[in-house]
Amino acid sequence: MTWVSAVARLRARREPGVLVTVATVRGHAPRRAGAKLVVGLTETWGSIGGGNIEAVAIDRSRELNGVPGAEPELIEFALNDKVTGPHGVQCCGGAVSVLLEPLPVVEAVAVFGVGHVGLELARILARHDLDLHLVDSRPDMLTDARLGVLADAVAQVHVHHTPLLPEEVLAELPPGSHVLIMTHDHAEDAALCDAALRTDGLGSIGLIGSAVKWSRFRHRLTTEGGHDSTAVERIKTPVGIREITGKEPATIAVSIAADLLRAFERDGR
Repeated sequence: MTWVSAVARLRARREPGVLVTVATVRGHAPRRAGAKLVVGLTETWGSIGGGNIEAVAIDRSRELNGVPGAEPELIEFALNDKVTGPHGVQCCGGAVSVLLEPLPVVEAVAVFGVGHVGLELARILARHDLDLHLVDSRPDMLTDARLGVLADAVAQVHVHHTPLLPEEVLAELPPGSHVLIMTHDHAEDAALCDAALRTDGLGSIGLIGSAVKWSRFRHRLTTEGGHDSTAVERIKTPVGIREITGKEPATIAVSIAADLLRAFERDGR
């Protein structure tokens, strides 16, 4: 498996990892500059030459795996018989520097409702390195022609057409997914709010709408839904930055995206 395929496998598994690269080589060394090793939680792919160099790189990578905000590191190795590493001696005669680049699990966002605001929001979020799930009960909202504006997305975009019960998608989302509810139907929104509160492992839950809409929803969630007030307060509404008050779909989308990205940074710190 190539290192590119190994990184893609970690991404698909939503597993953190570290990409290890031989950055520089002076004199004799087991591998040339550019050799790569990918380190997951329990597996490795590729090689930077074995021996002490590789074992130390794997040990350090496992320490970095999953550490929030971990930064790239450069490790220097002198390959001579006067230097004993934790995993033995390598006396090729040269010197090697190895770059460790953490590969964090990217954020996952699910947008329920890909109408005017939802599509504008998808266009913004698609420019970021995340897993983006677009969910709608209307097939005409998810056509290739309409979603063609996402063709150059940096994000990995997953499209879900759910004509009957869009809330079923909640159970399929990756752990920690952030949910944004903005469908065309208030009844659908209400069902999604109820189901989101009953789904373990989600991240934030946001609902678009007015104070009147939320007052009705909150009453239904506590009376008919049986949710306590603490659970209901998990739902943030209105979503977005309150100081941005424009009503245009693109303006609303910018407000929501900025608030979400700000939350990502805060959580990362």
